[in-house]
Amino acid sequence: MSWFIRKDKGIQTPTEMKREAPDGLWYQCPNCKKVMHTREHKLNAYTCVHCNYHEKIGSDAYFSILFDDNQFTELDATMISADPLNFVDTKAYPDRVKSTISKTGLRDAVRTAYGPMNEEQITIACMDFGFIGGSMGSVVGEKIARAIDHSLKTNTPFLMISRSGGARMMEAGFSLMQMAKTSAKLALLAEAKIPYISLLTDPTTGGVTASFAMLGDFNIAEPGALIGFAGPRVIRETIGKDLPKGFQSAEFVLDHGFLDFIVDRKDLKDKLSSLLQMLK
Repeated sequence: MSWFIRKDKGIQTPTEMKREAPDGLWYQCPNCKKVMHTREHKLNAYTCVHCNYHEKIGSDAYFSILFDDNQFTELDATMISADPLNFVDTKAYPDRVKSTISKTGLRDAVRTAYGPMNEEQITIACMDFGFIGGSMGSVVGEKIARAIDHSLKTNTPFLMISRSGGARMMEAGFSLMQMAKTSAKLALLAEAKIPYISLLTDPTTGGVTASFAMLGDFNIAEPGALIGFAGPRVIRETIGKDLPKGFQSAEFVLDHGFLDFIVDRKDLKDKLSSLLQMLK
């Protein structure tokens, strides 16, 4: 019965014979700390199968979820920021943009595209928080404006997926101008009676909240998303009072009338299609 007894001390397996699980095979939910297979997490629209926590995702993931078979045509894919103010903080602004492009593979904080969603054409603009905190600069405003122009030209519904820390400080007033610019374009969309749906994800704050994110014919959000203008800490220090529990969560904002409904990401594509069918 020697196979039940370890006769030799230590591990005898040669290094070349050892087997390790490849990186990225498992995903641990940051909310409930439970582990699931990465493929299972992706098939569940990047939500936790245990607690339904919605992982923060970018344009690649949203496009794959919403566009049929991930088939779409990207608009203005090569547009990048200039340096209108010759801005320098810990590094020059052009250097920061270049390093962020290298690190993320993104050109700026929003990507715009059009394609079929449940066999109906739609134009989508989706923000990427990984690019300088999803901040809104000149490129973000211009790409959104051009995406709205495409909706007007093709008479297709427009979906804006927001995830942003607000206006980009490196462009100062040029960033703030994008609030008026995108809002004016959305007014043209309303005049043409073309549906505009705004999806707010975690987090949506600052000038983005104060402009296009809250101007939808329908303003919707994902569960648990942080939605507000200034952050909770800034508000608390300004008014000198403790804030209500869950303040600035999507559920709190819905209860106070600033959202139309909250939608689970797994149901997002079907809910959007149903909503657009009703608006025809």
